[in-house]
Amino acid sequence: GIGANTAIFSVINAVLLRPLPYADPDRLVGVWHTAPAINFKQLNASYATYFTYREEGRAFLSSGLWDRDSLSITGSAEPEQVAGLDITYEVLPILGVQPILGRSFTPKEDSPGSPETVLLGYDYWQRRFGGSHSAIGQRPVIDGKAREIIGVLPRSFRFLDFNPALVVPMRIDRSKVYLGNFSFQGVARLKPGVTLTQANADVARMIPLSFRKFPPAPGFSIKTFEDLGLGPDVHPFKQDLTGDIGDVLWVLMGTTGMVLLIACANVANLLLVRAEGRQQELAIRAALGAGWGRIARELLTESIVLGILGGVLGLGLAYASMRLLIALAPANVPRLERMSIDLPALLFTLVISVASGILFGLIPAWKYGRARLATGLRDGGRALSQGKERHRARNVLVVVQVALALVLLVSSGLMIRTFYALSRVQPGFTNPSEILTVRISIPETQVKDADQTARIERDILLKVAAVPGVSATALGSSITLDEYHSNDTLFPADHPYADSQIPPLRRFKFVSPGYFQTVGRSFMAGRNLTWTDIAEKRPVVLISDNLAREYWRDPGAAIGKRVRENPQDQWREVIGVVADERDDGLNKKAPAVVYWPYVQKEFWDMAPFVQRSAVFAIRSPRAGSSAFLKEIQQAVWSVNPDLPLANVRTLAEIEKKSTARTSFTMIMLILAGSMAMLLGLIGIYGVISYSVTQRTREIGIRVALGAQQQTVTGMFVRQGLVLTVMGIVFGLAAAVALMRMMSSLLFEISAVDPMTYGGVSLLLAAAAVAASYVPARRAVDVDPVEALRAE
Repeated sequence: GIGANTAIFSVINAVLLRPLPYADPDRLVGVWHTAPAINFKQLNASYATYFTYREEGRAFLSSGLWDRDSLSITGSAEPEQVAGLDITYEVLPILGVQPILGRSFTPKEDSPGSPETVLLGYDYWQRRFGGSHSAIGQRPVIDGKAREIIGVLPRSFRFLDFNPALVVPMRIDRSKVYLGNFSFQGVARLKPGVTLTQANADVARMIPLSFRKFPPAPGFSIKTFEDLGLGPDVHPFKQDLTGDIGDVLWVLMGTTGMVLLIACANVANLLLVRAEGRQQELAIRAALGAGWGRIARELLTESIVLGILGGVLGLGLAYASMRLLIALAPANVPRLERMSIDLPALLFTLVISVASGILFGLIPAWKYGRARLATGLRDGGRALSQGKERHRARNVLVVVQVALALVLLVSSGLMIRTFYALSRVQPGFTNPSEILTVRISIPETQVKDADQTARIERDILLKVAAVPGVSATALGSSITLDEYHSNDTLFPADHPYADSQIPPLRRFKFVSPGYFQTVGRSFMAGRNLTWTDIAEKRPVVLISDNLAREYWRDPGAAIGKRVRENPQDQWREVIGVVADERDDGLNKKAPAVVYWPYVQKEFWDMAPFVQRSAVFAIRSPRAGSSAFLKEIQQAVWSVNPDLPLANVRTLAEIEKKSTARTSFTMIMLILAGSMAMLLGLIGIYGVISYSVTQRTREIGIRVALGAQQQTVTGMFVRQGLVLTVMGIVFGLAAAVALMRMMSSLLFEISAVDPMTYGGVSLLLAAAAVAASYVPARRAVDVDPVEALRAE
């Protein structure tokens, strides 16, 4: 019990409690917004808010923008795609991070028209440049641009939980900024003495200022943005790292705490039996002048020593358990690699070891520390039988064990049903293990012409389709569950919105012909994109089933309707309706999605438009093999040798990642529930076994007087069943109250699901009967003559 709690505490300490590794981390905040008018609890920052807060802010010492990126390195050896970080020049000083070599960005380098520069991450510097100081001043080609290396970041530097290979400045052109485009993340450092409440109030003051400082996006009015109801959401920067993972970790901490309580109840029962055997000794001590306090202290001291010894062994178990936790934990649990048995973990172990010793030693010390002299001296006489009062404490402990075990079994049962429900969800693809996905980006600096870019992407599809074993291939801006999506407004022709009204945001994706056949998504109505649509840049579009039903109630009715992304752009005809996809996670509602052709005559202010960063979906039974990937790589490089392949993984791997947190929680709760039931059954077995031993004389008399075997056995089985039923009743009440805390982890299962509660109760009752029957069966083997001589 102590080992399991120490292991979970080590995770919580590494992920939630340990401060961020930056200067004065308590004053770092993430700068977000709320937009209740479009149902956004969290809305990102934008260029307009960044400049407004930088120029008008009173609560921030400094504020900046950042965004994750993926950058291609070309010009030497094989092309390579690496993790990048785009930042404004203030971000590194806000964090208090200084390069260990060279220098950081200047305000001028973060402005358009200045020389292109880049900072190297430490690991990338070691891998690509061998840690040489001569890297400073070199000009690698990054996304088609030669950038001068001006510095190297420290080895320990992580941006939240992100380890970028390259860091580049955003270089925002202030003269081209307009309202909207909430696509970036903000970070700021509070001035000394400024609270979160004051910072939120200051952001609320500045939001209206941004409406006057910058023009609205084309096709919108200032009133449009005023009607969004934008509000502030300034919160600790660490929250951008941990997200909602704390919900899972605190649930696991609670479950392992229950396992420890059950273990303590078991040990308390053992100590009660031991103390009963020492009653005469304790009575003699009392007769010789030992007070109740001294006897109780001795019993408690023995218990605490036992607890500390358990803690020492628990540390070894915790270390082994940590390796298991790291192996089982989902990849998106932050800072898990920093988990260790450090000083806080040792102190935690010491505290719960001593607390456990006190907890399981308190009942024996209270019950027998003030043993009555006369009763203690005559205890153990042959004429005496055990009274109900003597068994009450042990019975209460067993009831507590059963109740706690039932709570844990219910929680694990709910997670099993959740995982089963997720496995039956239609995610929007079929046979994901046969779909290989690779992301390829063609930056404008490498191929400027949009039509030429589209031809290169089409040529890649043709070359990949010719690889042996490939049955289908297509491209899209995003594939289900890969988190590369974007959201924007959609205007249907027959559902007009007022000039200032912003329609609900929809998921936008850009796809090629054959995309839906490749991933295995069915059509509900209409037709697919064709290459003729692409070649002629026809104004057509496809939508998801739920979007069609929202506007037109039936997928068939949506065909022929017209929509556009901007009040000023051309209308586009809906030609197809496809099945929904669970793009935000299998446990989340399918978003309404609009599928645009990946090449268009115009889109927003881009004319012509082409999707330059695309994920290529390749269906083949060979997907996932290294030989197949090598052939795909050669096919791509036969078209353009400067295009690196990034994010290479099968769709099955993407799907597994989306359910990793649920499966991790389920496995941990099943382990805790199994341990709890095992300990609970041991407790029942121990009480019944001890009862049989104490009632040997009574059993002998019953057998001598003609009692049947079933009667004697049933007497003890009933005792165990009564204790179990009492524990189940209390456990059900506790589970109903506590399981509502787990509701955010469940999917299509009620926190008070009757099937789970009933099934767990029957399972526990059946197991308890079995645990009671084994020692009860020994009772019928008692020889009456030997039993009568036993005392």
